[in-house]
Amino acid sequence: MAKRYKIAVLPGDGIGPEVTHEAVETLRLVGEIRGYALDLTTYPFGAEHYLETKETFPPSALEEMRGHDAILLGAIGDPRLPVGMLERAIISGIRFGLDLYVNLRPIKLFAEDLCPLKGKTPRDIDMVVVRENTEDVYAGIGGFLKKGTPDEVAVQEMIFTRKGVERVIRYAFDLARSRAKTRKLTLVDKANAVGAMDLWTRVFEEVGKGYADITRDHAYIDAACMWMVKNPESFDTIVVSNVFGDILTDLGAAIQGGMGIAASGNIHPGKVSMFEPIHGSAPKHAGKNVASPIGSILAAQMLLSYVGEPEGAELIEESVAELFATGKLRSAGTDSGIGTREQGEWVRQAVRRRASSPTKAC
Repeated sequence: MAKRYKIAVLPGDGIGPEVTHEAVETLRLVGEIRGYALDLTTYPFGAEHYLETKETFPPSALEEMRGHDAILLGAIGDPRLPVGMLERAIISGIRFGLDLYVNLRPIKLFAEDLCPLKGKTPRDIDMVVVRENTEDVYAGIGGFLKKGTPDEVAVQEMIFTRKGVERVIRYAFDLARSRAKTRKLTLVDKANAVGAMDLWTRVFEEVGKGYADITRDHAYIDAACMWMVKNPESFDTIVVSNVFGDILTDLGAAIQGGMGIAASGNIHPGKVSMFEPIHGSAPKHAGKNVASPIGSILAAQMLLSYVGEPEGAELIEESVAELFATGKLRSAGTDSGIGTREQGEWVRQAVRRRASSPTKAC
């Protein structure tokens, strides 16, 4: 009996449906090769659905998603609606509703010519960022006083809890232990200026005592951004707060080849988790067959690894790496000259080729 995985699919807005289609087709192909089946549930939530129904993301949908093995998200956002309205309702709704406290962002360079940094190669850029995903300023505690007047006051609270900080730091130590690079974990904070972040410093040291095999390092966020550009090879695993992680990981995406190549996981270990490309909905490119599906396909690769299909995940990642390393794909941007569907098919061709190779164990 083939293993079956229940996957909730939320294509969303703009280029989301196009890139998600290529990711799903890649998942289907790997399933045929690896011997698993997909039970897909597609959800309509996004701008078009809201404009037709005035519904953003009902609680019933979240409850349904709890019954799945994982969620694949395309992209959310539309300029016809207030900035952030859908993102807060849907993306934050899922992250906070399912307590997806880890935002996992691999930063891996597949080919030297993708990197804007002079002289850096795939050997230099291979790190992963563990970003706390449910606290900090994104917890939404705050508001306005005298809004719209000259005396307006805006407040947004930076919230950290001992539980929230400790669990994400512990996850990061475990991840650092599993990686084959240097077994080094770097804490990125701003405790010298933000007093509340002393909690991060203390917890990092306390938890670290139980991981004697992991080298501990520390950098303030401004210095970390500088070192990521100057010496990216110095990083292996990074753990960072929500808002600083949001900034740091986009810098990481830039040095690995751009937003179109980067993927992320929103994870609660052992529970249903969500995977997505990190790019936006890019509505001006929707329907033109120009968006790169690589970020979405790599999100599907992360999904497979999470649900317990590491061989299938490796097959996808190595196929994507092959396309860039051989120069068949030179960009993951909308200016690559290679269509969305064509790129997706190229990945699947590489998957088939690698799966049928007698030297490749699948």
